[in-house]
Amino acid sequence: MKGNKRLKIKIAKNSGFCFGVKRAIDLVEKATREKPRVYTLGPIIHNPQEVERLEKQGIKILKDSKRIKEGSIVLRTHGIPFELHRKLEANKTINIIDATCPFVKRAQNIVKQLSADVKSEDEKIILVGEKVHPEVVALVSYGSDMCVVIENSKEAGRFEWSGGLNIVSQTTQTPKNFDSTVKVLKKRHKVRVYNTICKATLERQKSAKKLAGTVDLMIVIGGKNSGNTTRLAQICGAKTKTYHVETTDDLKEQWFKKIENVGLTAGASTPVWIIKDIENRVKEIGLKRQVNS
Repeated sequence: MKGNKRLKIKIAKNSGFCFGVKRAIDLVEKATREKPRVYTLGPIIHNPQEVERLEKQGIKILKDSKRIKEGSIVLRTHGIPFELHRKLEANKTINIIDATCPFVKRAQNIVKQLSADVKSEDEKIILVGEKVHPEVVALVSYGSDMCVVIENSKEAGRFEWSGGLNIVSQTTQTPKNFDSTVKVLKKRHKVRVYNTICKATLERQKSAKKLAGTVDLMIVIGGKNSGNTTRLAQICGAKTKTYHVETTDDLKEQWFKKIENVGLTAGASTPVWIIKDIENRVKEIGLKRQVNS
C-alpha cells in the first residue's frame, strides 16, 4: 500500500536562521558573557523556544523600557520606534547593543530619508505590511506622520488619496503581495517604488515554493508569531498540504498516512536545533509506520 512505503524527507535549501537573526543571537550571547545585566525590549526574535533558551542564559525580556535603570539593552531584530531609540541613547546609564537586522535598518533609513526629502503635502509614504507587526510599527515611526500602512491589494483598492505615493515594503513580505498591492496603487496614483524585501526572505520563499511542488506534504517550522514563517506556510499551502509547527509536540502521526515525500522548511528565526528535532521526529514516524505495515 502506498502509505506504507518508506517516508522520504527533503529539506529546503534555504531554511532556518538568516544572517540578521544569527547576528542578533551572537550579539545577545556575547553580551550575556561580558555584561552583568542584559535586557531586550520584547523578544529578540519571533521564536518562543529560542527566546526561552536565551532567557536561561540570563537574558531578561521587558515590555517597558522605563523598567531599565542601568545595564545593557539589546535592540530586537525588528527594530524599535525612532523616539524610543533616541530616549535610550540619551540615557548614559544604559549600554545599547543594536541587533536590528541590517535589512530592516536599510528600510528605516529609506523611510526616514523620504520623510525628509518629501516636502509637499501632496505625497504620502505607503508601507506594505502588517499594521501590528513590530517592524512595521517601528518603520512608521521613522516617517514623521507621513506613513500609511496598507496590508494588501484589497486595502489598496479602498485607499483614497489625490497625490503621489512613495511605496516601501516590510522586509518579510512576499513579492506577490507587494507587487499586487503596488499594481493596484499604480492605477490611480503617481508612485515611486522602493522594494525593501530582504534577500534572505526571498531565498527562503523561493526554495520553499520549489520544494513544495515536489512533495506530498510540507512541514513549515517556526514561531506562530513569526510573520516570515507564516508566509512560508501560505506559499507552501498553495502548492501542497502544509502544516505550520513550532515543536515536535505539534506533529500528528495521522498527517503522514499515505504520504511518501515530506518537505521541511523553516522561517528565518528558527534555529537549527529545532529543525533537527522535527526532522528526527518525522523519521521516527516513518520508521514506526514501516514496522506496523
